Amino acid sequence: MAHDEPLYKSLVGDTTAYFTYLLLVATLGPFQYGFHLAELNAPQDVLTCKKHSLQQAALSTSLPHCISMNTAQFSVVTSIFTLGGLIGALSAGPSCNRYGRLLTMRTTTISFVLGSALETFASNIPMLCFGRLVSGLGCGAAIVVVPIYIAEAAPPKEKGLFGAFTQISINMGILVAQLLGYFLSKGNLWRIILASAGAIGLVHLLGLFLVPESPKWLAEHKSPQHARDILRKIRGHKADIDAEVKAWNIDSTQDDISEEEALLSAPPGSHPAPNPKAATASIGIWDALIRPAYRPATIAVVAVMFAQQLTGINSIIMYSVSLLSSLLPTTASLLIVAVSALNLVVTTLCAPLSDKIGRKTCILISIAGIGTCSVLLALGLYFGVKILAAVATLVFVAAFAVGLGPVPFILANELVGPEAVGATQSAALAANWIATFLVSQFFPIVDKALGGQGKVYFVFAGFAVLFGSFIAYWVPETKGKSGVEEVWGRREARERME
Repeated sequence: MAHDEPLYKSLVGDTTAYFTYLLLVATLGPFQYGFHLAELNAPQDVLTCKKHSLQQAALSTSLPHCISMNTAQFSVVTSIFTLGGLIGALSAGPSCNRYGRLLTMRTTTISFVLGSALETFASNIPMLCFGRLVSGLGCGAAIVVVPIYIAEAAPPKEKGLFGAFTQISINMGILVAQLLGYFLSKGNLWRIILASAGAIGLVHLLGLFLVPESPKWLAEHKSPQHARDILRKIRGHKADIDAEVKAWNIDSTQDDISEEEALLSAPPGSHPAPNPKAATASIGIWDALIRPAYRPATIAVVAVMFAQQLTGINSIIMYSVSLLSSLLPTTASLLIVAVSALNLVVTTLCAPLSDKIGRKTCILISIAGIGTCSVLLALGLYFGVKILAAVATLVFVAAFAVGLGPVPFILANELVGPEAVGATQSAALAANWIATFLVSQFFPIVDKALGGQGKVYFVFAGFAVLFGSFIAYWVPETKGKSGVEEVWGRREARERME
């Protein structure tokens, strides 16, 4: 592909229908994360019995129309999702390294179906909390393993573009949840919102039966020849895959399986027997934190993930309806649907940007925009300037979509070698879930303590300055770099890792 070849031509040349299918099915996991993140935003008042719809639309069920709870209890229901996410993220790294990306993705669908069922049929706070916890387990694991799987299955020259599909899918989930909330936040129809995630989980599980294991993981842990066969199927039979196979640093031509076994190779979604010649060593989370070869990368991805959440995006995703309702009582819910749609559109349009101007540049532009909009949103809410608050909210989300939304999910796979990707991604997403918990649990409390009126967004602006400065200093650019040693500017990195 020529360096100046138009993007659409490179995509037509590099992308097969089979890869498109793998991408769409795999990203249903991040879709669930976005959906569960936003599912309680619009129906909050109806669900908690604070508001009774004039239209008592209802399902024919013996379940209560609402579950009475105060602000503190609702904060627990909202934030316990992040506890499940933290546990899922910490377990997903070791799991996807040891058992494979595919099995880990399949396991997440069980949490999606079970958690959604518990939420849908909840009649009290503990049951609703437990459902949110179980859903969080699957979501936490999904946003660890899916970016790894996409990075290992995507065409090398478009990894940034396809890596952004993790965030695009998250935004799609948020938008769908907000749309359902806009129309179904009355009576006990909010239960349909929660049930929808379970139905999508079932579709996800069925779709994964036609998805193969990551070729790169197979090459390192099982059968290089089988991995090569799968890669050829993903890329198309006319594609030149020699450079990709060579980058595995494994002899994929070794006679580890016979020609007959290759022809009768396992169907998509199953593994051949372990290959004793293949690499099996992997790095745990603790090693990624303490070993000098991995520590800089771990600090980098953890810092970026903290920045993604502590600059305030989820205060808008989770609490924007209640936050803006005093200023925009009749249009707050509709504004949030518009915000979610804008988030999706801008993330999609900017998906190729990190491949063009660089990952780090996108993140820094994004943080600068978020910090500026945080100040403007605080001023708009404090002085009651409706148009300023509305525009600042929209541009805040657009700035997030430029870089801080999609790019963090790409970095772990580019900052460390394959043996440490799972551990580093787990550490990064654990940080993400901790930060998400802090925002979801304490945003209403801090907002109230500061007297409301948007002053909490000055705090988010301060975080933007702090994280922007650190990332500019610490995090290296990975765009166009051929390996870990080039990213970190040291040739000995590979030897130290091995």
